[in-house]
This record gives sequence, C-alpha cells and structure tokens, in this order.
Amino acid sequence: QVQLVESGGGLVQAGGSLRLSCVASGSIFGVYNMGWYRQAPGKQRELVAGLTRGGSTYYGDSVKGRFTISGDNAKNTVYLQMNSLKFEDTAVYSCSAGRWSYSEYWGQGTQVTVSS
Repeated sequence: QVQLVESGGGLVQAGGSLRLSCVASGSIFGVYNMGWYRQAPGKQRELVAGLTRGGSTYYGDSVKGRFTISGDNAKNTVYLQMNSLKFEDTAVYSCSAGRWSYSEYWGQGTQVTVSS
C-alpha cells in the first residue's frame, strides 16, 4: 500500500502557472502507475495526466501542451506543472497510484482555483 500527499494548489489568475506535488510514502517509480485526476463541481472526475511504470506519459486532450507530469525518484514525488491556466481548470486535483491502473490509491486532493 502507498500513501499519497498532495500540495501546491491555490488561487491563480488565468494565464498563470502552478506546480502540484505528490509525495508518496515509499518507492513508486517502476512500481506504480501515477496519475493526476481532477473533479470540478457537478462534473465527473477525469484523468488529467498519467505516468506509467514504464515511463510513458498520458495527457487529457484539454491539457495537452499546457500541463506536464514528471517525477523525482529520489524524493518519491510526482509533479504536475500547470501552465496557461484557464478558468475551466478549476477543480480539486488528486494524485493517484496503481499497479494495474492509475487509481488504486488516492491522495486527499488539493484545490486549484483559476480566476478569470
């Protein structure tokens, strides 16, 4: 089992940037697929970005070219760099991990609010 703790959310103006961090309780790279999900009020949760155990990345269509997922093996940390933020990026962002999917384990979530 792995525990995940996110940080880095906050309030930012449209066009600005934020970097979310997800610290895991143990080694994750090469062991777990790591994902960042988000859920806005009244909407379904969606996978925003993923980093597979093999090192491949996935991005949702709405964030391609603006968001980047990366990791630091030494710190057991996954990052989500979010640039050119839009009002519609406002949501609770959650880090996740899984051996056979992205979503077996979850962090508590961090709020990102983009003002227009």
